[in-house]
Amino acid sequence: MSTTQDRGSDGGSAASVAKVDMKLEAVVIPVSDVDRAKEFYERLGWRLDADIGKGGDYRIVQFTPPGSGCSVQFGTALTSAAPGSAQGLLVVSDIEAAHDELDHHGADASGVFHDALGGYNRFDPDSRAGGPDPHRRTYASFVEFGDPDGNLWQLQEVTSRLPGRVDPATTTFGSAGDLASALRRAAAAHGEHEKRTGEADANWPDWYADYMVREQAGAQPPS
Repeated sequence: MSTTQDRGSDGGSAASVAKVDMKLEAVVIPVSDVDRAKEFYERLGWRLDADIGKGGDYRIVQFTPPGSGCSVQFGTALTSAAPGSAQGLLVVSDIEAAHDELDHHGADASGVFHDALGGYNRFDPDSRAGGPDPHRRTYASFVEFGDPDGNLWQLQEVTSRLPGRVDPATTTFGSAGDLASALRRAAAAHGEHEKRTGEADANWPDWYADYMVREQAGAQPPS
């Protein structure tokens, strides 16, 4: 939480106003069969956080996707939205590995696709081309799947953030898998670095760390 100054109408400084962190905690999705939806998300390997009010007029079930800070809620008497009308975006560090995992869990996911026009359009089926983005640009490769009601989930591969989206002083990874993927990318980049310099780099741990911090922050990687 930080504090900002709120100015009065005369331009003078008024009382300090606390700026409170507002962290997105959960998103409600509409389903027609709570038990069927619960079985589906359990099968995906999402963490079951709560199942409250089972058998009553009000029920809330909460799941959290692996590595996510935000959860999903569904149940009875939670929303008036039509079942299947929700859309959500999930970020992954390796789109092909994520597709394989969904397939393993029987999620009936689409194939990996990218925008054939070279952009980042994940919505227009007519602009889709099979496979990941040819240059494996961050934000440019996708997969999608639906739950039993048709609520749509799209996966987007993000390996580095746009500038300003991440504080470079607070590098974090959501899971061991994300960290491993970042290490593999750093290893590949470091191999190219050694080819350019023509010599082995004894300080490779420092180079790896610098690369991973810059990549996550969307900054220029080390050369």
